[in-house]
Amino acid sequence: MLKAIAHKIMHCYPGMVAIVTVSHNGEDNVMAAGWHSYISFTPPIYGVAIGPERHTYQLVKNEGTFAINFLPLEKAKFIQEVGTLSGADLNKFKKGYMSYNPGPHTGNPILDDAYVAYECKTIDCNSYGDHDWFVGDIVQFHMDKAKFLDNGLPNFENLSIPLYLGRSLYTSVEENSRFENHRVQKE
Repeated sequence: MLKAIAHKIMHCYPGMVAIVTVSHNGEDNVMAAGWHSYISFTPPIYGVAIGPERHTYQLVKNEGTFAINFLPLEKAKFIQEVGTLSGADLNKFKKGYMSYNPGPHTGNPILDDAYVAYECKTIDCNSYGDHDWFVGDIVQFHMDKAKFLDNGLPNFENLSIPLYLGRSLYTSVEENSRFENHRVQKE
């Protein structure tokens, strides 16, 4: 039974972590973001929350573009590092041995190990409490087709999707996970 409590609880985990990348004035940077979402399908729009104290914040704000990358479970250590360490202090790509290529539409890093990535052009940025919500038109999609089935669902024989539980702990969705189909038929 639910009871009122006297403290905050942020129950949004487990969840996927987006890897935000940006290139501004010759500086490439990367950070992990737990708060992100599709906002629109048509046109394709994506949003991500970034705290103003983060090094990535000013780079994204000044560049006007960003990229969203999704990495497999094998890269969970890198995900945690780029969410904890600051690009103001070190090159997180080099520390995590992460290679990338500039996206053809924005020039932002598209991670070689990503299974999906979006290049986004910022169309809005608003403050909500202690984070700003950057909203971007997706101007280019990137996909590792070997990681997906013909119907567009992940191929869990080839992909283990990490879910962040909080406190540096990850689990995964993979072929041995339990799946239930609850399709509702319209009458």
